[in-house]
Amino acid sequence: EVQLVESGGGLVQPGGSLTLSCVTSGFTFSDADMSWVRRAPGKGQEWVATIASDGGRAYYPDSVKGRFTISRDDAKNTLYLQMNSLKIEDTGVYYCSTGDEEGAQGTQVTVSS
Repeated sequence: EVQLVESGGGLVQPGGSLTLSCVTSGFTFSDADMSWVRRAPGKGQEWVATIASDGGRAYYPDSVKGRFTISRDDAKNTLYLQMNSLKIEDTGVYYCSTGDEEGAQGTQVTVSS
């Protein structure tokens, strides 16, 4: 059974930073391209970042490029998202995804002054 468990969210002021983690199990993490997506009320789902299985390539939409960094630790089967210079519009529930599977609960990120 594939399991994806996100953590690390919280309340932060604009300009602040957070690091999200996603601990995975039930599949060969090192073989999987992994992504982060987010959902916010009234905005639907937005793709945030993708990292290739070899860890050598990462992709971001313009909305987060230069502020967010996706990384992975294959020894720990864990995906990360370092978020800097957070903006109010980054508020949402963040999920990690294999493309076919997604975390069940996500982690809430709230950016507010």
